[in-house]
Amino acid sequence: MSRMRGTAMSEISLRTGVWHEEQCITLRFPETWDVKVLWPKTPPALSYSQIRQSLEHPVGQAPFHELCRKKSNPLIIVDDPNRPTPAARVLPFLLRLFRQRGISASSVRILIATGTHAAPLPATVLKKIGPEAFATCRVMVHDAYQDLAKLGRTSFGTPVEVNREVLRSDLVIGIGGIYPNHTAGYGGGSKLALGVLGFRSIRHLHYGHTAAGWSNSGQETSFRQDLDEICKAIRLNTMVSLQVNADREVVRVDCGDPFRYYDNAVAFCRDTFGVPGPSNADVVVSNAFPNDLSLTFASMKGMMPFYHCSPGVSRIAIASCSEGIGDHVLYPLVGRPWVSRQYQWALRLGIMGPQQAARKLAARMACEVRRRVGRTYKDGGNGSDGHSVCQNKLWLYRPGEHLEDLPPRIASIRIVKSWDEILRAVTMEQNGRTRIKALVYPCAPLQAVGAQAAVPTQNPAAERGLSDESERWFKAAR
Repeated sequence: MSRMRGTAMSEISLRTGVWHEEQCITLRFPETWDVKVLWPKTPPALSYSQIRQSLEHPVGQAPFHELCRKKSNPLIIVDDPNRPTPAARVLPFLLRLFRQRGISASSVRILIATGTHAAPLPATVLKKIGPEAFATCRVMVHDAYQDLAKLGRTSFGTPVEVNREVLRSDLVIGIGGIYPNHTAGYGGGSKLALGVLGFRSIRHLHYGHTAAGWSNSGQETSFRQDLDEICKAIRLNTMVSLQVNADREVVRVDCGDPFRYYDNAVAFCRDTFGVPGPSNADVVVSNAFPNDLSLTFASMKGMMPFYHCSPGVSRIAIASCSEGIGDHVLYPLVGRPWVSRQYQWALRLGIMGPQQAARKLAARMACEVRRRVGRTYKDGGNGSDGHSVCQNKLWLYRPGEHLEDLPPRIASIRIVKSWDEILRAVTMEQNGRTRIKALVYPCAPLQAVGAQAAVPTQNPAAERGLSDESERWFKAAR
């Protein structure tokens, strides 16, 4: 199969089922369809020796073996399985360095940074971090409600509550990925710190700042600057950031001081994964791999191309959702009871400033009016207020084996296990036409729809040291 961008074909292979029975599936389209696949411009996958070479030359810091000197209680923060980062490609290298410095694997703690996501299954964590780390290290899952240390507030007024294990460590290293993100523009960097914060901190960060928008440059937003302060305060100053291709193979490694390398890493991501929007397509197919672990995150991360669709476009998502619906406390796919929703909105408005609260309320009211008159409806719970989408159903093709079943419909999503059934339904939506233009996004969670290549800029946050107030927080918490 050709992987040239924009190549027309009637049969394509896509990957699905992240962390659970990952496989390639073949999708067959009618021969009369003009099908184009927008593959990212990723370089060849890195070998283990190439990954190791990158790790041996951190940016803006001494090599890892120097950082380990005179340390005895290291902590490795790893983003959770709802991010496709293959941490298992990095952890053996770090564990070997620790052993060389006299630190046994049993003394190494790995903290899975879940934030407000549901706790992952042990089998999923095993695949995420690899068998060596899983068997020999002390693996912990962050709980946003328990065992937290209070560190005061940032200059933005955000209360800082962090997992106590972070403060008990004499060396903190983060492992994460850099992917498009709605609140921060791009994840990774200081956003990894959010995964080990308490619920109050996370809620304040999300509700107290204006979102950067999916795959927009978000380095200079107040959200990112707030996270920068927190990251420095908890001494998360050393990270490894991975970027992967459509098959979840590592294609880039950045490590060292994230405030030094992050802008260049984001520029690479925007250039490599930037794709045009579906301006002239009749049918848009969005593959949620490598974020198709659950329906919640497939919806949040893998369906962004649909927000660029014109009215009348048929939309097909592909996601195995091996672990079922999943959960995100702040942005649940399945709605909470009315009283709970109103309580959360009251808290949200209380955190926002007057102007931001007015904009949010106006957008929410406008969206509700459109929904009631039947012209548009909101996506099923991805937390993006006020987006307008077309009236056609959102079809979800769910291949593979699954640990949990899903109902045939959740919110605005129709869930079907038959590709042929979806093709028949879409043909009816297109009034039975045989000449149809289809556009396929093969790894939508990685792809920045409409993004242009970014020019690396110096992040002023890189010049900011740990403030006196942050230093006081840290010493008091210790």
